[in-house]
Amino acid sequence: MTEILSNYDINERTMAILPSFQIDYDAIVIEPGRKLFVKKMPMELIRTACLEGGASYEGRRTAVMYKTESRQKVPIPVNPSMNIYTFPTHSPSQFECSWIFFNHVKSAKPYYSVQKTNPQSTIIFKNGQQLILNQSYYMIEKQMQRTALCMLRFSAPTTINQKERNIPLELY
Repeated sequence: MTEILSNYDINERTMAILPSFQIDYDAIVIEPGRKLFVKKMPMELIRTACLEGGASYEGRRTAVMYKTESRQKVPIPVNPSMNIYTFPTHSPSQFECSWIFFNHVKSAKPYYSVQKTNPQSTIIFKNGQQLILNQSYYMIEKQMQRTALCMLRFSAPTTINQKERNIPLELY
């Protein structure tokens, strides 16, 4: 029998959160080598994780829109201090929206199926796991680019050379 969790805390191991089409649970969380079944909707998990990371989902979404000019399918810096960033595969208001955690993604590629006529793609995670999504490769690539820009805008500068370290902060 499958264990069903009443809650799940998003962490560095979280690779993806998928909506569930089951009665017993609302989300499927993918971590390296395992799937977890959770009684909370993916959006609930994202909202809670944002609060745990220091800001509301709405606040983070607004900040990303301001800093990147993205307006749709906005990537979310769930917890920038822990380098946890995610992006939606569809509009977050749609039930079929999955959340992919950027730091685990190695690449994406188109997926072609004889049974399905709508565009699909495959996410290849750094550990070799693969996830087939009902979203076009083009859109997944675009989401990954948006998330990379989001990370650039929200990450603390860690690669400052020694010469720049001696510049007073007010000159930045």
